[in-house]
Amino acid sequence: MKKAIFILMAALAVAACREDELVIPSDTQDTGGSSVGGSIVGMYVLCEGNMGTNKASVDYLDLSGNGSNVVYHRNIYPERNPTEVKELGDVGNDIKVNGNRVWMVINCSNMVVVATADSCRKVAKIDIPNCRYVTFDGAFAYVSSYVGPVEVGGTEHLGRVYKVDTASYKKVDSVTVGYQPEEMAVLGGKLYVANSGGYLLDHREKTVSVVDLASFTEEGKIEVAPNLHRLRADRHGRLWATSRGDYWTEPSRLFRLTLDAAGTSASVDTLDIPVSDLCIVGDSLYYIGVEWSYETSSNKISHGIVDVVRAEPLASSLTSAPEFSEITLPYGIIVNPEDRDFYVMDTKDYLSSGQLYHFRADGTFEWRVWTGDIPGHAAFVYK
Repeated sequence: MKKAIFILMAALAVAACREDELVIPSDTQDTGGSSVGGSIVGMYVLCEGNMGTNKASVDYLDLSGNGSNVVYHRNIYPERNPTEVKELGDVGNDIKVNGNRVWMVINCSNMVVVATADSCRKVAKIDIPNCRYVTFDGAFAYVSSYVGPVEVGGTEHLGRVYKVDTASYKKVDSVTVGYQPEEMAVLGGKLYVANSGGYLLDHREKTVSVVDLASFTEEGKIEVAPNLHRLRADRHGRLWATSRGDYWTEPSRLFRLTLDAAGTSASVDTLDIPVSDLCIVGDSLYYIGVEWSYETSSNKISHGIVDVVRAEPLASSLTSAPEFSEITLPYGIIVNPEDRDFYVMDTKDYLSSGQLYHFRADGTFEWRVWTGDIPGHAAFVYK
């Protein structure tokens, strides 16, 4: 990917109209860091935007030059798509790069936006109600959906996973899973879905749904813990799940699921570690944890590395750099799989601009930049 793709003429941006409104040009900032080359040429950062404000936005970190300065581009979507009336939409919940396309899940706008990975120009919009996360396998994308409206404690709706053809961008199938499904992972011809039951205040879900991809039917459920959220696979064929607990007496925890031969049941190892986001590279699971308690009306913040082979802590912190302690609310983490340098997204107050922090593999702080509102999700772009 070339830098020129991401630097457009300001005059064109200002002149472009969307129903008599000027398109705000993207803002760029030199991070002060230097690109080291490699197969990663950039990184998208999806900023959620506060619910109801229609302020979801996407930023881009240009890592394409070997030895050149690393530049951060804020709010690139309106500039690249001047005819989009509502820009990106309401609440960005997930972003993934699949081949030469970037997929953005916009939760409260009930849609998945697909754009070119090299320039973030929209190519498709897929309507999916209360969509949450996306994952891929072969020629298909799978999108989890709460199905019902955003309504805590309201009418109960079983969730679904929608199967989308990545060539035509058409929904081709769907399957019913548990209540309020979140992240998904693919292993051995099966799709595993973390069910949260986040809207069910009196009886939260505790299961991971097992979906056979060939028949696209739910084969069963694996009981783990209440209010599941993250779900990732390691390179040894095991699953890692996180539970947000009930915010009162049931704590947030991390779980390792070792599947049986059929892939429909699992033994579960419990780690007493609160995890709100994670990234697995090799045999290391990098995590950040922000655990809210209604009893104390405060957050407990933690971070570290877990050995996925032994299922035990490898490091009790990601870094000792004093700059990490300046992070108000760590909300997302992504680790470069080649060099193991890592990025932490700070959401601040959940209302305004956040910050992206970059640390080298040894934990040394390198730089930070301002982002859009509530940065929480990121995806690398490869050559």
